[in-house]
Amino acid sequence: MTLFSFRPGSTLVHELDVRAKCVLVCLLSLAILNTGLSGNLICLFFLLVFIKKMGFKLIRILKQLSFFLIFLVLILLSRGLTFPGDPMFTFWGVTLTRQGMALGSLIALRFLSIMFLGLVFTATTRPMEIKAAAQWFLKPVPLIPEKKVAIMISLALRFLPLILNQAAEVSHAVNARCGNLRKNPVQRMIHLTWPLLKKNFKSAEDLTLAMEARCYCENRTDPEFHRSGKEGTAMLFALVFCAVLVFI
Repeated sequence: MTLFSFRPGSTLVHELDVRAKCVLVCLLSLAILNTGLSGNLICLFFLLVFIKKMGFKLIRILKQLSFFLIFLVLILLSRGLTFPGDPMFTFWGVTLTRQGMALGSLIALRFLSIMFLGLVFTATTRPMEIKAAAQWFLKPVPLIPEKKVAIMISLALRFLPLILNQAAEVSHAVNARCGNLRKNPVQRMIHLTWPLLKKNFKSAEDLTLAMEARCYCENRTDPEFHRSGKEGTAMLFALVFCAVLVFI
């Protein structure tokens, strides 16, 4: 089970209708993008508490998101080095400013909060429910084949954990053959990505053959949605919470 796999549970978010969860994710994402540093810290705190109650270990999350965290650090440094303001220190003609670091911290926190929000959504929602919600939302939109788009979204969500597992297997195999000791970073990247691409294309081909063998088509019975009756309360709480975040 990877970080973004579905985890069965009995929490309130598990019980909500998937359409309501999609709306809540959009509302919280907009609030995160329009709030300041303190609002993002509050939202991040609540997300971490909920993730902890779901059984996730923070150390494991940080380990699997190590490359994403490096990306956030690069954003922080790039803003601190390029945004004008009061200098914190200067090294070899390069100045790190307080205003730049504050802005970079805000952007990094927004990315991190949205990442954790997506983690909560994928961990509490089955891929078939996400497919059904995408089809339901796209059905009124003209000139868009909602069933094909929904199938593509469902396959992408199912392939993401598989790709992560295959990447870990290829990495372990390369390290077992001392591939990580190569001094040339380009060669290390080639020996890691080329086998991974071959495995991914082989898996996609096997899936295509399996779907064709079962006469799979897009004209299937429309999915049924199950309401828990708590969607209105959750929506009201989310609206109040988003308003508090924005006005802090």
